[in-house]
Amino acid sequence: MKLSKFKFALPEEQLALYPAKNRDESRLLVLNRKTGQIEHKIFKDIINYFDEEDVFIFNDTKVFPARLYGNKEKTGAKIEVFLLRELNHELKFWDVLVDPARKIRIGNKLYFGEDDSMVAEVIDNTTSRGRTLRFLFDGSYDEFKESLYKLGETPLPKCINRPVEPEDEERYQTIFAKNEGAVVAPTAGMHFSRELMKRLEIKGCDFAYITLHAGLGNFREIDVEDLTKHKMDSEQMQITIPNTEIINKARLGKKNICAVGTTVMRAVESSVGTDGCVKPFEGWTNKFIFPPYDFSVANRMISNFHLPLSTLLMMVAAFGGYDEVMNAYDVALKEKYRFGTYGDAMLII
Repeated sequence: MKLSKFKFALPEEQLALYPAKNRDESRLLVLNRKTGQIEHKIFKDIINYFDEEDVFIFNDTKVFPARLYGNKEKTGAKIEVFLLRELNHELKFWDVLVDPARKIRIGNKLYFGEDDSMVAEVIDNTTSRGRTLRFLFDGSYDEFKESLYKLGETPLPKCINRPVEPEDEERYQTIFAKNEGAVVAPTAGMHFSRELMKRLEIKGCDFAYITLHAGLGNFREIDVEDLTKHKMDSEQMQITIPNTEIINKARLGKKNICAVGTTVMRAVESSVGTDGCVKPFEGWTNKFIFPPYDFSVANRMISNFHLPLSTLLMMVAAFGGYDEVMNAYDVALKEKYRFGTYGDAMLII
């Protein structure tokens, strides 16, 4: 499978800058992957496609305010710092991306906040853009984390080309966000409202949760035409025993299992055993799913409409069938569906 097969023209006006006013009222394209039939619905209509004991698997990761703006010592040059992951709790070491990277060297100090209340020192170069920072802070760990997060802003993807607004703090999370660690929201889950969850619960649907801390690798450009040569960034994930039991019971009972988003699908496929059952898992995954691929667990999938040439689109095409999904994308473009993080949704059955 070649990278160029996932290229399409996306008009700028169809890239969503804001979500639907109500989470469960975005548009929903339903694709039957066996027949290729397409239906146009509203997201909350999803309840009509599921029955008692069917299972939805959600990602309960929580996005933290990962984007900071600081100034370099002496020159005062403005530097964007994107927190990726905490490396050492006690020493306050963080893996970060810096922009512009060329201006930052080991030993440089960066100052954050109007009163320069937070200081960090560059202690290592990890990649051309990556650095390791040590934050210099007197006080408890909880005070440090609180101060750091007050300085940070919601890490909207760069493709949402507008200033971050206070409302983004809430709307760039799912309603079940619990385990902090993601810098990218699991966007398919953002369409679920508390009202819709209650209606699904009353109908008898079951819910399972995995945690996969989505990283910036989801937006990294692929620089090889042959997809077998692309390496995904590793992401931390966990599936607990009670959640594997919910999923495996549905699988053995031949109930519908719906992966809500590409992060869920990657987590489930990373933890499935040779018997087709999901195993408890705690660790990292760099699984890259693209066509052709045999899926083991979920027989349904919810996803947003993804950008051209993205690994997310490749996974959706692997699940729904390349021809069927690319045709559905053509229809979505013609019907003015909204693409990207805050865009509309697709259910593949």
